[in-house]
Amino acid sequence: MKLYQILLLVLIVFSTSCVKNKNGQPVATSQVQSNIKSFEVQEVIQTSNYTYMKVSENSADRWVAVSRMDAAKGEKYYYDSELQMTNFHSKELDRDFETIYFINTVSASPLAGHSTGTAPAASMPSHSGKAAVKQSGEITLEKESGELTIAQIFENPDNYANKEVEIRGVVVKVNKQVMGKNWIHIQDGSKFNDRFDLTITSQDLPEINDEVTFKGTIILNKDFGAGYFYDVIMEDGVQINSQTASK
Repeated sequence: MKLYQILLLVLIVFSTSCVKNKNGQPVATSQVQSNIKSFEVQEVIQTSNYTYMKVSENSADRWVAVSRMDAAKGEKYYYDSELQMTNFHSKELDRDFETIYFINTVSASPLAGHSTGTAPAASMPSHSGKAAVKQSGEITLEKESGELTIAQIFENPDNYANKEVEIRGVVVKVNKQVMGKNWIHIQDGSKFNDRFDLTITSQDLPEINDEVTFKGTIILNKDFGAGYFYDVIMEDGVQINSQTASK
């Protein structure tokens, strides 16, 4: 075989094994396939809000959780982002998972951006650092001299970063057991610019309108993954006292 024939053959093989990315740059087919994440269901456990699945992916078994959906053993699903949780305890199942992955979106066909598949997808409950919570005009807590306010945290967040603080406020919203935690929003009537609502993650579960005091660590620019980002949040809050809301 002549040299130019060999070069032509190499060119043909290379061109048929590549595709272009969104910027028009050639990408090997094997690379495109590796970006498509999928698993096969081995076992399904349903709860009121979540579907827990033992799955096989890349010849390895692991546990994943998604927003409640219909699923059955042997089915294949595609997914996007995931959040790894270690030593996770499901209260509803009364079961501990050494490692489990909470998946944002799953679909019976490749997701948009990976393929043209358009099958309905299941998503984790939406929750973001900019929660749609209005300021309550009915909250007017009188705080003692030196007692921390929500406005002070938002005005000077660097002063409290990675420090344990106590904060008193009124519960205005609660999202129960998302990623193994309760997400509690409190307000105390104070405000800095448009910031008046502090989110706290906790295993405690107060009622809306309860006046509570939480102790926890202030964390800045926290990205939990799967769309959970907070510029200011109190993590692992412990409720140290409360005044139960009147019924």
